[in-house]
Order: sequence, then C-alpha cells, then structure tokens
Amino acid sequence: MIKQTEELKKYNRIYREMDEIYHTAAARGGLSDSAFYILYAICEWGDGCRQKDISRSFYLSKQTIHSSIRKLEQEGYLTLQAGKGRNMHIYLTHTGKKLVEEKIKPVIQAENEVFAIMTEEESRQLLRLSEKYKELFKERIGQCFVPDSSTK
Repeated sequence: MIKQTEELKKYNRIYREMDEIYHTAAARGGLSDSAFYILYAICEWGDGCRQKDISRSFYLSKQTIHSSIRKLEQEGYLTLQAGKGRNMHIYLTHTGKKLVEEKIKPVIQAENEVFAIMTEEESRQLLRLSEKYKELFKERIGQCFVPDSSTK
C-alpha cells in the first residue's frame, strides 16, 4: 500500500474543502452544483455563450451541462437560441439575470476580494504553483495509464 505524504493529505483536504465551499454557496442559493457552475460560466463568458464554453471552464460532462441547462430553461432562467451548425447560444432571461445578481455575483465578488487581500506576489505564487502542480499531476497520470504493450 502506498502511503500519502502529510503534504498530499493537507493539499487534498484543502481541495475538498474548496469544493465544499462552492457546494455550500450553490446550496444556499437554492441551486445544484451544476446549475451554479453554469450560471457562473455565463457571468464569465457573457450572454450568448455555448455549452462548449461552459464545459471548457468547469470541466463538466456535456450530459451534465445539457440536462442542467434544460432544467434552468424550464425554470425560466435561460433561453437558448440556435447558432451556426449545432451550436446553441445560452442567454439569461430577466429572471435569470436577477438570480445571477443575487446568488452568483456575490460569490465572484468574494473571490475578487480574497485576491485583493492577498499581495500581488502571493496571488502570482498561488496561480503559478497551482498550475505547476496540475501540469505535473496530469503528466504523471498520463504515464500511469499508458497501454501495456505486453498485453496486446
């Protein structure tokens, strides 16, 4: 059995706690996690964004995004308009804009405030090291699951 280092345990706890913070924000807003992330992505990408844009931002499955968008549309928060090819553009309704103002923008404001509290160097370090960890981990995972040529 491989034992986790204390640093890895701490990092994983931080990662899960951050995920829980966003889950709590979504729940307090009466939203599922996927609905929260879709509305957040619309704030990021702007009205008229596509499901592909949302997937690119939050790495949610196409199926999850599609079903959550349909639910938000049924609830009157979004409308969809056909674009080129099979692209559907997502727009907030008046009710959706109100929901975003009340439930999503305060979270984005809190995130911005945290970065404002941190020094510029701390912010750069956090981003640089997070990016480095992600890239190294992605590389190692890729190496773990290389097809074994002896099994062919």
